[in-house]
Amino acid sequence: MDEKSNNSRLLIALVMVVLFGVIVLQYVCPSSDCQLLHLGSLSKSRDSTPQSLSGGVDGANSGTGGDPYVAEDGALSRFVPRFNFTTKDLDRVIDFNINGDDVIVFLHIQKTGGTTFGRHLVRNIHLERPCECHAGQKKCTCYRPGKKETWLFSRFSTGWSCGLHADWTELTNCVPAKMGVHEPPETQKPPSRNYHYITILRDPVWRYLSEWRHVQRGATWKASVHWCDGRAPTLAELPSCYSGDDWSGCSLEEFMACPYNLANNRQTRMLADLSLVGCYNLTAMSDHERGAVLLESAKRNLRRMAFFGLTEYQRKTQYLFEHTFRLAFIAPFTQLNGTRAASVEVASETQRRIRQLNEWDVELYEYARDLFLQRFQFARQQERRQARERRQQARRRLRTKGLPWLGMGAKPTERPGRPQQPEAESNPSQNQPPSEEKLDDLNTGSWEESEAQSEESWWDVEENDSIEDYMENVEQW
Repeated sequence: MDEKSNNSRLLIALVMVVLFGVIVLQYVCPSSDCQLLHLGSLSKSRDSTPQSLSGGVDGANSGTGGDPYVAEDGALSRFVPRFNFTTKDLDRVIDFNINGDDVIVFLHIQKTGGTTFGRHLVRNIHLERPCECHAGQKKCTCYRPGKKETWLFSRFSTGWSCGLHADWTELTNCVPAKMGVHEPPETQKPPSRNYHYITILRDPVWRYLSEWRHVQRGATWKASVHWCDGRAPTLAELPSCYSGDDWSGCSLEEFMACPYNLANNRQTRMLADLSLVGCYNLTAMSDHERGAVLLESAKRNLRRMAFFGLTEYQRKTQYLFEHTFRLAFIAPFTQLNGTRAASVEVASETQRRIRQLNEWDVELYEYARDLFLQRFQFARQQERRQARERRQQARRRLRTKGLPWLGMGAKPTERPGRPQQPEAESNPSQNQPPSEEKLDDLNTGSWEESEAQSEESWWDVEENDSIEDYMENVEQW
């Protein structure tokens, strides 16, 4: 009998342990693709063994091989920037006047999560006059309050007005002229509009694989114009990689083998000024010189853009957009844990070849990621500093109300709970009101500490640096 009882207790204990383990696993890995099992971004894993690309868009964050971020919303380890940016580059706040003539222009790069972000822009921003989106219609009407003028130039508001997935070269030459077409006749005047360009970037290896899978299913983007210097490229300048109607069913080897494949270094090319290299005329300069010019142009344009986000950091992308434009999203962004490219097994040698084919994009993404994270930290430090200043002002107001003798030259009476300080005969200023610094010592106690903890603790969950640490890092950069 005792043996059966002991066995029953042991069985119950084992069941409880299993249930507890399941609960912990669900908490750590809320979806079927556990991020703790995805070891590193493909752009970082240069010497890794063949592995399954099962990390989705979060793969760049989930590794431990040199990546300072364990996960998109995990604790922030000591971030050491690689590039030295100016305060002007980091302090990015736009005085966006939606009631005036300001326009947000979304540069949509293929397979970067731009479709999801574009829907956020038309459906998920808290506005005085929200965009009007109707079922069955691909475009929404995003008018300014009290006007029939659009404030957003994007796929889901104005359509592909400058061509399918128009790049920086096309948009900057096309948007000002096209904006007048989308206005009613009574408002077609040449206003001095401010165009604020934004875009989304993605880890180059993930993006490349995602585009291959998209093309493999039959996508062509034939409607893209590639307009540059007043003309489209000739067939000799931009040959096709396939002979039929599309390239459906192509293997990854075939996709990588085409030297004219626009998937190679797509992000760099779409963000650069192509007129600097003769557009699509590859004979204008050497490949090395062309790549250097395009990369530098893409970095410069990205740095000057009003905003850019990263697919791998959805919540930080949301935070920086709201901080930059002073617009608030209704629902929070979610980090997807899997994409259509997640089912692909890619060997380490294939990954190395993809990085070689996208060497400009790899360097551009590292530059963008560094700038993005520095802007995020800079914005957070500003927010904390402003919160401290507000608390200090609140304490000053409380001291002014609670100390009527302040500034009147009278000697302060003994405060409850604090012993009266002995008078110093040799101190000529004993009848003078205490300084601001002494008042801080008198009036900052447990109330201040508890308030500071309540206002800052929720931020500190994500990163543990201080403003002194940040400024120290800036000096070292």
